Amino acid sequence: MYSTLKRLLLGRPLASHEEEHQRLTKLVALAVFASDAISSTAYATEEILLVLVPVAGMAALADLVPIAIVVTILLAIVVTSYRQTILAYPHGGGAYVVSRENLGTNPSLVAGSALLVDYVLTVAVSVSAGVFAITSAFPELGPQRVPLCLGFIGLMMLANLRGTKESGRLFAGPTYLYITMLSALILIGLVRSYLGDLGPLAVDEESLAELTERGRLVTGVTAFALLRAFSSGAVALSGVEAISNGVPAFKKPESRNAAATLVTMGLILGSLFFGISVLAHRLRPTVSEHETVLSVLGGAVFGHGSGAYYVLQLATFAILVLAANTAYADFPRLSSFVARDGFLPRQLANRGDRLVYSNGVIVLSLLAGALIVAFDGLTAALIPLYAVGVFTGFTLSQSGMVVHHWREREPRWQRGLVINGTGAVATGVVLLVVVVSKFTIGAWIPAVVIPCVALVLRRIRHHYDGVARALRIDPGYRPAPSHHTVVVLVGGVHRSLMPALAYASSLHADQLVALHVSTDPEHEDRLRRDWAEHGLDLPLTIRPSPYRELTRPVLEFLDEVESEHPGGLVTVVVPEFVVAHWYSNLLHNQSALALRARLHQRPGTVVVSVPLHLGAARE
Repeated sequence: MYSTLKRLLLGRPLASHEEEHQRLTKLVALAVFASDAISSTAYATEEILLVLVPVAGMAALADLVPIAIVVTILLAIVVTSYRQTILAYPHGGGAYVVSRENLGTNPSLVAGSALLVDYVLTVAVSVSAGVFAITSAFPELGPQRVPLCLGFIGLMMLANLRGTKESGRLFAGPTYLYITMLSALILIGLVRSYLGDLGPLAVDEESLAELTERGRLVTGVTAFALLRAFSSGAVALSGVEAISNGVPAFKKPESRNAAATLVTMGLILGSLFFGISVLAHRLRPTVSEHETVLSVLGGAVFGHGSGAYYVLQLATFAILVLAANTAYADFPRLSSFVARDGFLPRQLANRGDRLVYSNGVIVLSLLAGALIVAFDGLTAALIPLYAVGVFTGFTLSQSGMVVHHWREREPRWQRGLVINGTGAVATGVVLLVVVVSKFTIGAWIPAVVIPCVALVLRRIRHHYDGVARALRIDPGYRPAPSHHTVVVLVGGVHRSLMPALAYASSLHADQLVALHVSTDPEHEDRLRRDWAEHGLDLPLTIRPSPYRELTRPVLEFLDEVESEHPGGLVTVVVPEFVVAHWYSNLLHNQSALALRARLHQRPGTVVVSVPLHLGAARE
């Protein structure tokens, strides 16, 4: 039943040689890896205004375009820098691999931790922002915000478990629809504005009063407020590094296709972000916690209630939710790199039936869902946590590339050194601005969490190193012969016991005993009679259990055996019967399962289950 359901939901398993056919074209890859970056155009401008309007009122709109220009220049620097990274490291891994190869283990762990945390936040922020776009158009859905977010995370998880290529094709349509609708909004809105057909919007005094009262309105915008607004707008750069992490997912030639896709993404992102900022500057929408700026602009340009307005809102919702797909493409792949280096559980390095890192997809979904619940699905509460991880990864990656150029001295290395050096300085400054300006409103959380995650990664590697040392075979090592005792656990004399006794005899142990833990005197007497009646000549040891426990009496008996033969080996044989249907297990005691789990933790003990398969007719 499980296998059938899995096939229905995920599709047939894919063989390893089919991986080449699962790679992405540039058109599909743009939707997979750029949806996060492009989706930030839906809220980056609004985040700038949410910082400035509470302290300066509508006058804050005068600073919107200058901040947008600075963010766009920073975007150009980062895109150019990451293009260098893709060409230098065509096997992917992004900031983690670049830092590992050029800066050392600790910087690479910080970079990896920052990106892993960032991807979890990407899913939480994207889905919550998408749901906010829908609740802006349909306010009656507001109370269902958290269940809606969790439902969409579940759908994203399911789609990505089916495979990167399938999820990419599924999400390409909404991504390009959003690009089309937002481009139409900007072009039509700016044309109407400059022709005098559409003037500044009326101020929503109620919403403005809510924001300015909370922000303690002052005259003019302080330098600190400008820095905080800039750091909020810098979330437009989130997701730019995604392509560098996923280069192996592209069709050949991988690095060339990835670099071209990165440049295309940068052009689209920069144009849309700057365009929406200019349109907001022209139309002067009142920022509100109840309706997105994009919804206000869409209503002004297309008309509230028009078909184009609802298509824009639907496309915005789709791109914001599907922006999480960038994290679903990169988190599992990055965690597989880290896991192969021994800093994460090795299960994260394994591909599933559909040639995706299924365990990484599931872990990402669980962590993002926990964040949604913890922050009540509020985008504004999650945004301050967002940019720290992004710019930490940017800074370490570009710093690593500076070392790479200096060390390798490849052709035109001086040009690459200048590009990546500029990128490292610029993103490092932005990281400092983000941490300082937003420290008290949430930035302290990733600033603390990222180093803690890096320490956890260190401890995981320490564990694996310890296991490797314990398993290492010294030259000439051979285990010394030891006394072997086989203990057959007896619940009653029935057909499942006989194969277990036969197997135990075949081991030719130094000592063979049968052990029964008695919780019922009547059952104990019946067992003795049955034992004698069937002519079983194996010594039967019965241990009473006045507290009706199974595990403790068995462990105490094994301790006695070990005291008689120190350093010896004990094999515990557990007779079992296996029913034909999985649901029939609900009708039977599963105490042997807990016993086996406990015995596996006991040194010098081997646990063997001898099953007897019952047919459906016997059930």
